[in-house]
Parts: sequence; C-alpha cells; structure tokens
Amino acid sequence: MASLFPFDPDEFNWFVLFVRTNQEKTTAARLGAAGIEYFLPTFPSLRQWKDRRVTLELPLFPSYVFVRLPYRERLRALTVSSVLYMVGPGHSPAVLTEEELAWIRQGVNSGKAVPHEYLHEGQRVIITSGALSGLQGILVRQVNQARLVVSLDSIGRGFAVEVDLESVSRCEETNISALPQRFPVQSAFHNAEASQRSVHLRRT
Repeated sequence: MASLFPFDPDEFNWFVLFVRTNQEKTTAARLGAAGIEYFLPTFPSLRQWKDRRVTLELPLFPSYVFVRLPYRERLRALTVSSVLYMVGPGHSPAVLTEEELAWIRQGVNSGKAVPHEYLHEGQRVIITSGALSGLQGILVRQVNQARLVVSLDSIGRGFAVEVDLESVSRCEETNISALPQRFPVQSAFHNAEASQRSVHLRRT
C-alpha cells in the first residue's frame, strides 16, 4: 500500500519536535537517554546579571528539538516528557532536508547564528568565501557587514548570520516571494497525534 506521507515511514529522517518552553535542553537529554538521535542547535547570548556578565547557550529555535528516526517509531520520541507534538503542515510532519541541516550546522559552528523570523521576500544571496561558503539566504541589511537570513522552508523557521559584505554574491534566483506559506506551528497533524498520547501529556 502506498504511503500517506511524502517519505518512507521506515527510513530515518530528521523530524521536528515541539517541546515545552524552556525545556529544550532537558528534553534533548531525555531523548538521548532513550537512545534517540537528536540535534539542538544553540547560540551564545550575552546577558547582564547584577554583578557580572554571563554568556548563555540558548536554543536557536525556541521550543524546537530535531530528532532522527523512522516515522513508524515516532512514539519513542512523542512519549518523552515535555514533548508536545511533531511540527508539520496539515496531516504530515515536516522533514528537515540534509541541505537545511547542513545550513544550520554551518551557522551554529560559525558562532554567528542568531534567531530570526522566517522571511518570504527579499534578495537571495550566497556566501562565496569563508567558513560559511555555500550558505544561501536573504539579504536584509548592508552596512559594514551583511546580515543574511537563512529561511528553512521545511519548518517555516529561520536564523540570521553576520558576514563580511564582500563575501556575499547575488544568486540567480533573486526573489522567493512565491514560496507558499504552508507551515503552521500547530496543525491537524498535531490533533491527530494528541489522542494517541494524551495519557503521556498528563504525566508530571
């Protein structure tokens, strides 16, 4: 019988879990303890406390934790405490592409990635040199440095990186305003899954 989803439910894919606010790191640790491969991208944030400044590692995508597993084994992740649901459009979960995953890793490894809203319009550019070479996104600022917003189509989220202006070139595709807005955070897929795990959401 043909799959109801645009992927093989028996193959490993990267899915997105929506977890309770401020529980991303704790949830990631629980996923790891359960033997589930996860990815929690973070960025350094300088905070001023009363007596000193501290640098905290905060989630690049608040409430999102990425997991890699076959869809048929999704309940292994969905039953972990603090996990609320899988993110996705309609009745299908979002699948992060290898290209998008590589973009996130590049941004995180550079130490320059910060959260940013998802953008649909603007000039599309590519970084042509340096550690972030090959990363594509939308140019939103040009001063001494360029702020590049990398929009992840599969999950409707984005992040920004600061790069030298001379390392940025225009892509052939200059406008992505035609991209469909099809990634609500909550969806009918969320509701379909909720009945299967309501008992787990009541756990303390």
